Amino acid sequence: MDEGSTRVPVTYEHCDHVAGPFLHGTKAVLQVGDELVPGRESNFQPGRVMHHVYFTELEETAAWGAELATALAGSAERGRVYVVEPLGPFEDDPNVTDKRFPGNPTESYRTRSPLRVVGEVADWHGHPPEVVQHMLDRLAALREQGLDVIED
Repeated sequence: MDEGSTRVPVTYEHCDHVAGPFLHGTKAVLQVGDELVPGRESNFQPGRVMHHVYFTELEETAAWGAELATALAGSAERGRVYVVEPLGPFEDDPNVTDKRFPGNPTESYRTRSPLRVVGEVADWHGHPPEVVQHMLDRLAALREQGLDVIED
């Protein structure tokens, strides 16, 4: 942690200081009360089963999840952003925390426990198509270089 930083890392043992609200972006159509659980196929790496469920406090980060999941599935749908409640402890997402920027600027987390859907954000703001395509191109380049590693 940087000198003078007030950021407290989020760990399974110390996550109570993060209050939410929490969001999850996806291609899935869900209902209030549904639970997102680990053990499902990754939206980002076909054939890979995920051991965690990922979520965020930021609408923009959730929007990326929704947009990329639908685009990578070959869908023209917009995707969905849900308000979720973690049903167990969680930690900083190591795939973004301290990777390109210090700390966890995307306010992204992961859990081995279910997330319960408590609502949907119908009017979320997405990215322009050319920005989404640029991100897809960057992901494809990382994949070609073998650098699209998901620490799960």
